[in-house]
Amino acid sequence: MSSNHKRLSMGGRIDREQPIDFTFDGRKLAGCRGDTLASALLANGVTLVGRSFKYHRPRGVFSAGPEEPNALVTLGIAGRREPNLPATTLELADGMVAESQNRWPSLAFDVQSANGLLAPFLSAGFYYKTFMGPTRRAWMFYEHFIRKAAGLGRAGTDPDPDRYEVRHAFADVAIIGGGPAGLSAARAAAAAGARVALIEQDFLLGGQLLAEPSDSAAAAWLRQTEAELESSETVALMKRTTAFGIYDGNVIGLVEQRDPTNRQPVGEARQTFTMLRARPIVFATGAIERPMVFSNNDRPGVMLASAARTYLNRFAVLPGKKIIVATSNDGAWRTAFDLAAAGAEVTVADLRASPPAALVAEAAQFGVVVRAATHIVDLRGGHAVRRATLNGPDGQSEAACDLVCVSGGWSPTVHLTSHLGIKPAYRDDIGGFVPGAFPADRFGAGSMMGAYSTAGAIEDGQRAGTQAASLCGKSGPAPTPSKLDLGETAAAPLREVLPAGRGKAFVDFQMDVTTGDIELAHREGYESVEHLKRYTTLGMGTDQGKTSNFPALAAMAALRSATIPETGATTFRPPYTPVAIGALAGRAIGHHFKPIRRTPMHDWHMANGAEMLEVGLWMRPYFYGQSGRDVNEAYVAEMLDVRQAAGLMDISTLGKIDVQGPDAAIFLDRVYANGFAKLPVGRARYGVMLRDDGIVFDDGTTTRLAENRFFMTTSTAKAADVLSRLEFLLDTAWPDLRVAVTSVSDEWAAMSVAGPKSRAILSVAFPALDVSDAALAHMGLLESEWQGHALRILRLSYSGERAYEIYVGATAGEQLWSRLLEAGRPFDLKPYGVEALGALRVEKGHVAGPEIDGRTTLDDLGLGRMAGKRTGFVGDVLRRRPAFQAPDRQRLVGLECIEEGKRLRGGAILFLPGEKPHGHGRGRVTSVTFSPERGRYVGLALLAGDVASEGSEIVAVYPMKTETVRARIVSPVFLDPQGERLHG
Repeated sequence: MSSNHKRLSMGGRIDREQPIDFTFDGRKLAGCRGDTLASALLANGVTLVGRSFKYHRPRGVFSAGPEEPNALVTLGIAGRREPNLPATTLELADGMVAESQNRWPSLAFDVQSANGLLAPFLSAGFYYKTFMGPTRRAWMFYEHFIRKAAGLGRAGTDPDPDRYEVRHAFADVAIIGGGPAGLSAARAAAAAGARVALIEQDFLLGGQLLAEPSDSAAAAWLRQTEAELESSETVALMKRTTAFGIYDGNVIGLVEQRDPTNRQPVGEARQTFTMLRARPIVFATGAIERPMVFSNNDRPGVMLASAARTYLNRFAVLPGKKIIVATSNDGAWRTAFDLAAAGAEVTVADLRASPPAALVAEAAQFGVVVRAATHIVDLRGGHAVRRATLNGPDGQSEAACDLVCVSGGWSPTVHLTSHLGIKPAYRDDIGGFVPGAFPADRFGAGSMMGAYSTAGAIEDGQRAGTQAASLCGKSGPAPTPSKLDLGETAAAPLREVLPAGRGKAFVDFQMDVTTGDIELAHREGYESVEHLKRYTTLGMGTDQGKTSNFPALAAMAALRSATIPETGATTFRPPYTPVAIGALAGRAIGHHFKPIRRTPMHDWHMANGAEMLEVGLWMRPYFYGQSGRDVNEAYVAEMLDVRQAAGLMDISTLGKIDVQGPDAAIFLDRVYANGFAKLPVGRARYGVMLRDDGIVFDDGTTTRLAENRFFMTTSTAKAADVLSRLEFLLDTAWPDLRVAVTSVSDEWAAMSVAGPKSRAILSVAFPALDVSDAALAHMGLLESEWQGHALRILRLSYSGERAYEIYVGATAGEQLWSRLLEAGRPFDLKPYGVEALGALRVEKGHVAGPEIDGRTTLDDLGLGRMAGKRTGFVGDVLRRRPAFQAPDRQRLVGLECIEEGKRLRGGAILFLPGEKPHGHGRGRVTSVTFSPERGRYVGLALLAGDVASEGSEIVAVYPMKTETVRARIVSPVFLDPQGERLHG
């Protein structure tokens, strides 16, 4: 196991008494409690951690936070394997397994690093040019190899064993960012009496204060402030929580990581997605240090100056011994002093001709070499930086180094504030973009607003927290001002890209975008920042260009001879950092992806041997075990029960809509193709709805309960769609109609008794009711009560047999179901499932979902006579289009298998005898069943009208099973075409 030879013996915010073992690329390493994966790798002397996207160049740790573009790793194994995670944000945990990405066969020797030799052919937009020839179809050949080479990490394919949660939370004031500004804002808002949620993506609070020495005044201030907030009952400290998006109504999307250092209790979520609703939001998201652009600036060992200071003071890691700090501002000098105090040889290369005299004097005390008016031109080194070429007043010179710290100024983190359209505004005094005008319920504080000093950030945070609490009506006494002055001076940002050497100078490290790519985009006319982004893929990696955006804007501005404000900024969109799909899904996976609906009789079905089937959101009985060993045997037996005696079917899943109002009849006349205005009270009618384009939308029955009230039933699958459609028409097409539509699907339990003995069964079950033909004719309604519950009996048939639909209050559904079975026992009444139901309707020639598939018209289904000469209903005009009347348009027919021992299959393609099976054929089989009445397989089909003559032969081809079956075209009504059974 490797030693932590770059770990200092003292200092930092790690616990050396709690060592942690982990592996990286199979190599066993050790870290400490409080480390990140990145800090632990650096402590072990690991400088090479990844390969770049396009050129597969070696890359090392560049930052210490979520802006990391280089050190992306895959974490975990099997179902817990998760790719493209920044090592800088991964809290080290015992047994952690990490591996590098985008390399083969190994990280040290990556074959695809040869892409660097092909750089002239892989410039910006190369895939639009290089792979377009020599033939038009050449891309189809190249695509396979390009896709294979694309990407970074590889996701796992095993099921994820962990659990994820989704929850909702509320706060008076939400504060995003746990640095000095955020802590100060939380302290002020809590003192005023507000309920505060303080959100911090790190596992420690403090922000940039964590880069201060652990024995400093900053550390003492942080401990005191954190203790004060922890003791407050109105403050929720949400550590390990990333705010990834801001949405309407001040909704903040959060993802909270479980503490990986604690063993995961059974049932605890690995990640929790929280939708936090707050009245005001205080943004204290800080700022991101900018890199500097020069040749080979991507080499392992190049690091942001603030990151180097963080690794030193927070993690007690000295990442180098011979260090060059390249900067344009005062802030990086503090990094140089701390590194020198830790024992490193440090040279400061400051772009400014005259750095502040006080800093130069302090540098002398630490033994830091100062080179003014100097910048780095080039770096040398393979898996680690070795030498730097510097350009100063005396010309170019070389210096040995093993770490290069860069600081080109700071960019305020305006990503979240931009999510709801607050456009960034450029401030020339800080050389960066800050949020534009905030609405009344949002506030900004700290370095994201350009307040780069700690004292200014704390003061800014207190102001924002007080104002946010006041917006909530909280105005308690203000806390004693909390002060901390670290003596920072104003930063002088780098506003242009400096001349580089001969090597590649990278602007976007993750996507391998160079200054040359930006120059090429400019030459080819992609001057808009949004066009530049898409043409070069700048900022389109997992880091979303957090470190590359400003240098790219500066480069394009210089090429256009324009100012940075004139050049503009790209649009930031959620998520701020990548979010695992598992977190967004929470528990909504597998059977829980959609809600499962159960009928009131569900428990009875389960207790009595029903095999259940998912039908949309509903669980319905597929068949009953008492009827047969499998579905093929059972559904035929259940069909015979209905045809010869009686069957009981649970139809509670039908959509049920209450339609009432003075204009209800007019409304139904317009939404149905057949008329309903003259339907008598107490009568039902089968109806068909069309879409605007004349295609059949849904069918069902509607019963007139009273002059201005109707009871509509829809198919199970279209219940929600029909209700939504009716509401849409009332809101937009006919807002003048006085009609209310309400779903009552869950109010009623529904069951159907079908078969020649069905009336006798009802007579026994409801002895006080008259169910004779005179009292309850076909399509008639009987309303009553049963044991104190409303009761509706409709005489409707879907099977071709005499049948009754019985509706009762949902709470009494199972009780009435049992009563019917008891009353029907002498008549051989048995329950039947949806497979038998479908088979019965095929025998009778009723159309359903397979025929009403969004492509058929009334005429296609043989229902054109229902509309007759009526006009004015939805879909009326477009249903008359000439294309819908074409002679070869597919129409509904019946098919009867004429080959002994063979069967028809749904989805089979139809061809004329002698035709070569090819393409879509002349039509398709939509529904099939074995017909006990005919003793063979029959089916419904949609067949071209010009060949659909009854009595002729057709061939049904089922390619998936290489089956070919001969069939005869017959009427789609296989049973009782005169309707004697259902009327008798």
